[in-house]
Amino acid sequence: MAKVILKAQDLDGYLSPSDKATLEGMNHTFSRALELFTVLSDPGQARKYDSAKADLISLFNDIGRAMQDIVAREDRIHVYSFSTPREIHGEVSRLIAKLRDERTEHPEFVYYIQRAYELLFNFAFGSAAPERNHFIVRTPVTLPVQNFAVHKIPDVDTRIESSVMCVMLRGALLPAMIMSKEIQEYSSHGYVTPFALFKISRDDTKEERNMEYVLDLDRSYFNPSELDGKDLFFADPMNATGGSLVTVVKYLLEQGVKPRSIKFFNSISVLKGALRIVRALAAAEIYTLWMDPVLNTKAYILPGLGDAGDRINGRDDGSRPRNIIQLIADYGTQIVSLYREQVRRIEHTVLGA
Repeated sequence: MAKVILKAQDLDGYLSPSDKATLEGMNHTFSRALELFTVLSDPGQARKYDSAKADLISLFNDIGRAMQDIVAREDRIHVYSFSTPREIHGEVSRLIAKLRDERTEHPEFVYYIQRAYELLFNFAFGSAAPERNHFIVRTPVTLPVQNFAVHKIPDVDTRIESSVMCVMLRGALLPAMIMSKEIQEYSSHGYVTPFALFKISRDDTKEERNMEYVLDLDRSYFNPSELDGKDLFFADPMNATGGSLVTVVKYLLEQGVKPRSIKFFNSISVLKGALRIVRALAAAEIYTLWMDPVLNTKAYILPGLGDAGDRINGRDDGSRPRNIIQLIADYGTQIVSLYREQVRRIEHTVLGA
């Protein structure tokens, strides 16, 4: 089989000594949070609960300010909760809280993922578009005559109508469909993105320090010539290590693909993964609703939200993982109907029909 492998050591090679010192400091600070988590989760320490809770709130405020200062120096990392007016932060904070909550079950989790990517689209494109497109809509009201309504939306045609949605991981399929639907709705021409599908996985028997990212070309569906000169959009609910994105993009660049732009959209991104990406890929920009501080030894985001792919798609039988078409079928008729144009494009990419 044709495979491309990227090692964690190669990823860390893109980080500067200053980056590594920053990340080490964040790990040290977050170790205090782990101590407080132990108190909060131990019924035997109930007398310490209130003080631990107050300490945790204060600590997370400090961590948030530190990450905001770090990101302020990075013009290609855009964090919703750092870049938008404080008055609208409550909506995103509550949304991320619902995604994190272990009690949030599958239907509600999918609902909040949909909301997250609607917000991410507007964060990346809507707020910075001074021009407006006008839409005239025919309404069901016919008395005294047929009625129409005029609506204005941001004119983002030039920024979205050469885009290709690039899907890397199982958990990224639905977010990519949502983002493509937003592009279609905001395009004055009803542009439906093509899809490029990459089969990439990481070896979860390894730890973050020696992780390997494996791109399986035999089980991927894309044409490099159709990506050249395009705006490549990647959507993934979580940006943990950044390894999957760097593996895919580095391979495309080696094949002579010259993207016009590369944008990565996440509900949550970890600081280390974000820094690795912008250091490794000169053209990449990251748009995320929320930034978390650290990774654990297994390369999971802390505090994170668990395995986003499983929470969106449900768990696979380990010996028989579902393919893209099976995943779409399992989304059910409501999702398939809502994203029918996107489903057709994906089926065409996979089946060639």
